[in-house]
Amino acid sequence: MSQRKHNWLLYALVTMVTWGVWGAFSDQPDFPATLTYVVWAISMIPCAIFALANIKWKLDVRPKSVMLGMGVGLLGAGGQLALFQALKFGPGYLVIPMISVAPIITVILSAIFLKERVSRFGAIGIVLAFIAIVCFSLSGKSDESVTSWLWILFAAVVFVFWGIQALIMKLANNYAPDAESVFIYMAISGIVLIPVALLMTDFSQGVNMGWNGPYFTFCVQILNAIGAYTLVYANRYGKAMVIAPLADACAPVISCIISLVLYAHFPSVAQIIGIVSAISCVLLLSKE
Repeated sequence: MSQRKHNWLLYALVTMVTWGVWGAFSDQPDFPATLTYVVWAISMIPCAIFALANIKWKLDVRPKSVMLGMGVGLLGAGGQLALFQALKFGPGYLVIPMISVAPIITVILSAIFLKERVSRFGAIGIVLAFIAIVCFSLSGKSDESVTSWLWILFAAVVFVFWGIQALIMKLANNYAPDAESVFIYMAISGIVLIPVALLMTDFSQGVNMGWNGPYFTFCVQILNAIGAYTLVYANRYGKAMVIAPLADACAPVISCIISLVLYAHFPSVAQIIGIVSAISCVLLLSKE
């Protein structure tokens, strides 16, 4: 049992690293964001096949497992599509900070419905995670304009969807006999929304079909899929109120380090504070 207790941190660290690398290379200005979603959904398929093989092709098909697993996926994928809409009407420097603190919903709901509690060190670690999240979200560019206040509506949808998603993921893990089934239904739900993403795409602008289009995007997005896979395991063995802020706080640290090495992009004061807070957060939460 003690081994399982510590496994959640290992899985969470894999999610942080893969999402951090993904974040450093995910900015594709020559490839539509909606088609990036399509490629991401497709990249979930190899991971889903691996997961299915891992449970010897015995998928949990009980109605409640299907409902919870699909719920996790639809909340995540639906939030992603809503994010595209939010960024159409408002600048990233307003949208991202609003949705980045979505784990606060997870923390509150987990305390209420899952009765999760943390130690004093754990509570400090969660606070440091939110400090890191805010520092990274506020360190972006601010030279864009607001075209419509609809961005608030769509950003609020993302905020709520992603905040609730982590809670449902924990509930799904508590009910399903294995984490793999939860992830497989997440992958299915992402694929189901591909037609919506295609309808949202403006093909009149032309689509880059070269190497730095769908092919490079797939290589990057499969890191996202792997991170989602290990996140399901982290939630199976750990506390949702700890894992949600931890993953969101620490992945940007990896992205920042990669940007520093590859692009000589030196972190701002806010990013430095975020890095220190995130590292301190990992050290404290590792004691949970």
